[in-house]
Amino acid sequence: MSELTLTVMRLGFLAVLWLFVIVAVQVIRSDLFGTRVTQRAAVRRPEPQAAQPRRQPRQQPSGGRGGRQRRGAPTKLVISEGSLAGTTVALAGQTITLGRAHDSTIVLDDDYASGHHARIYPDQDGQWIVEDLRSTNGTYLDRMRLTVPTPIPPGTPIRIGKTVIELRK
Repeated sequence: MSELTLTVMRLGFLAVLWLFVIVAVQVIRSDLFGTRVTQRAAVRRPEPQAAQPRRQPRQQPSGGRGGRQRRGAPTKLVISEGSLAGTTVALAGQTITLGRAHDSTIVLDDDYASGHHARIYPDQDGQWIVEDLRSTNGTYLDRMRLTVPTPIPPGTPIRIGKTVIELRK
């Protein structure tokens, strides 16, 4: 082998070795300090609210008063345990995504939550449905691991890792 080929191979090996070290340090850093929760979720909230007036007129003719007359229908999502305990989100008919990813509606800083862990959405009957998005550690509805989209009774705890969420009136 020529001296030039050997030098190029050494430099290539050194570059791959440094790339490995940098990736390893980033993984260790994220495990030690967790994911950074930014205010990007707060900036994105006006977008669904801007879309609400378009959705609400479609919902009101079919069940505008019917939705208010239905007793026991939840109006808010409350986080009762976990790092976001005490947080309340108004249910306005849009899909709520939960997970560690920054594009989730509710960003969970929980080691047991997946990037895109679960979603909560309304069906045509006005009932709220929880669906596990093939998460690693699962989503639990009152101690039962979810395998299919399931209706959520108001007040029933939904557990994602250390985070507990409930739908309330």
